[in-house]
Amino acid sequence: GKQANINHVTFDSVTPGRYLFSLAVPIFVAVEGLRKRSLDLSGALAGVTVGFILTFTNYSFFTSLFVFFVTSSKATKFRAEKKKTIEHEFIEGGQRNWIQVLCNSVVAAQLSLFYLLDSGPQEQPIDFNISFTSSWLGMGVLGAFACANGDTWASELATVLTEKKPVLITTGETVPRGTNGGVTLIGLFISAAGGAAIGLGYYLSELVLIDARVLLSAPPQWRMVMVGAIAGFFGSLLDSFLGAKFQFSGVHCETGAVVEEPGPKVKHICGRQVLDNHAINLLSCLFTAILTPSIAQAII
Repeated sequence: GKQANINHVTFDSVTPGRYLFSLAVPIFVAVEGLRKRSLDLSGALAGVTVGFILTFTNYSFFTSLFVFFVTSSKATKFRAEKKKTIEHEFIEGGQRNWIQVLCNSVVAAQLSLFYLLDSGPQEQPIDFNISFTSSWLGMGVLGAFACANGDTWASELATVLTEKKPVLITTGETVPRGTNGGVTLIGLFISAAGGAAIGLGYYLSELVLIDARVLLSAPPQWRMVMVGAIAGFFGSLLDSFLGAKFQFSGVHCETGAVVEEPGPKVKHICGRQVLDNHAINLLSCLFTAILTPSIAQAII
């Protein structure tokens, strides 16, 4: 049979400080999220739960979650006034509820639990030759957050940074801004940057947390920034493709706003009403998380 992870850390060797940090930091971040209206109460509670699992397992996972939460919240608030004119259901401050929090982070939390069972709570470099399973799971976590972050950056920043109308990913025809499945060149570039930010956060946390000698004997870890960029780009493409196929997009004949429900005065643009935004985010994160380790194996 396959050998067990040689570097497995047992729970009785975990310091009280790790438990304390894993509880205190997610609570602090969630309270800040409430105060700044990035989260509602249900979102904050979901965030603390997911945050504890990720932080306790591997501090690099916490960094990935933290970079995602902070940068995507800032992206949501960026030029909010302009978004009001484009978006039909604009929420002031972009408050996330528990459904949004879980759709963006439950895949990472699940992989994190598998990592905990395989390796125990610890930080270790990505090295597919020495510790295949934990490297696979670690890159899966990176992929899930890179997808979520890349997609959020693209949808929140590209709409207000470019005046160009997006093209539909399935047909290439020009569609109104806000259409599910509409992509722009700058949007795809931004989604790669959003993914790279997660990779950078993961990499920098490794530099701080892992012994220099261990890092020197491992493959070059900085390449995970490239892995993050590819995952962010791919995740955004996948999200757009699923949106174009399985979400209804129509334009209201009187207001000109893009709407997600069919109606008497709504002209169909694309898609069928099968999935909502949350389901598509969840599926994109899942598929990207499953594919990212293979990308990482080729690059790192």
